[in-house]
Amino acid sequence: MRCWISDPAEIRSRLTEQAQAEGFSALGICAPDANPQLPERLAAFLEQGRHGQMDWMADRAHWRADPSALWPEARSVIMLAELYTPDHDPLGVLDQTDRAAISVYAQGRDYHDLVKKRLKRLGGWLVNLTGCEIKVFVDTAPVMEKPLAQAAGLGWQGKHTNLLSRDLGSWFFLGAIFTTLELPRDAPERERCGSCRACLDACPTGAFPAPYQLDARRCVSYLTIEHRGPVDPELRPMLGNRIYGCDDCLAACPWNKFAQEASEMRYHGPHGAPALAELAQLDDAAFRARFSGSPIKRIGRDRMVRNVLYAIGNSGLAHLRPLAEALRDDPDPAVADAAGWACERLP
Repeated sequence: MRCWISDPAEIRSRLTEQAQAEGFSALGICAPDANPQLPERLAAFLEQGRHGQMDWMADRAHWRADPSALWPEARSVIMLAELYTPDHDPLGVLDQTDRAAISVYAQGRDYHDLVKKRLKRLGGWLVNLTGCEIKVFVDTAPVMEKPLAQAAGLGWQGKHTNLLSRDLGSWFFLGAIFTTLELPRDAPERERCGSCRACLDACPTGAFPAPYQLDARRCVSYLTIEHRGPVDPELRPMLGNRIYGCDDCLAACPWNKFAQEASEMRYHGPHGAPALAELAQLDDAAFRARFSGSPIKRIGRDRMVRNVLYAIGNSGLAHLRPLAEALRDDPDPAVADAAGWACERLP
């Protein structure tokens, strides 16, 4: 007969050790209903239309706003952080106008795959230890990880709405394990930004209407990853050479002086600063081969080339003009529009 461990304090202690062994950088625990203000905050965000084309946020808002409704049997949420701290200046590429700037988190292997495998291993270990039930989530379900992580003491949501930590800085992924176990809770972390507004001032498109508020419709990460169709011409020059995501607000944060090194080297992959000329010539098959195993693959060739053409138009480099000319009749309307825009801006 199997003998399960049942003492909550012992489970918590052993869980923390096992999480570190799996490569996680920090662990915290909160109740599923630890954020009673979430429904009101999410409703206001959606009512103002600040989610843009991300209809999935509204479609399952009742689960997103109330984690306890997602899985009523859950009694605790185990939040975990995994570092992907860059080993270089992530803003250096912005001065290389013939190169594409890709967000640090997407320069290597897809974090969804790597973090989820670790979560499943840790969750399986917990099931074998206690006989509990679990569900694991990593940015693929209607779970608002950042408020839960703050409630679990991992950090606080800064003025740019991303999570910050005194010990980790801001370069880390979040994963969640929902469990039927009643585990000791951590104290929520308090906000520690003070009067600093470095992240707000760093935003190239002015996507923060106020501290702690984000209008995704102006955010470079949203525009280059989530937004379908042509980008507002007013915003295109502000994209610079950013073709997938943006790190400006994260990189500006002074708390990163405490950031620890990432232990998973697969996050530091081959997609750091590719040539715009190379990316502009990708067809669908070449795109899928080039970005196999990368989170970049989810946007598809058309959206990628659209973004590359905006970067070419912002480059001021005449030798890139023929690449834009060649795409003026692209079958994708947004690509063709971006090609025409780039040609109009280049000498």
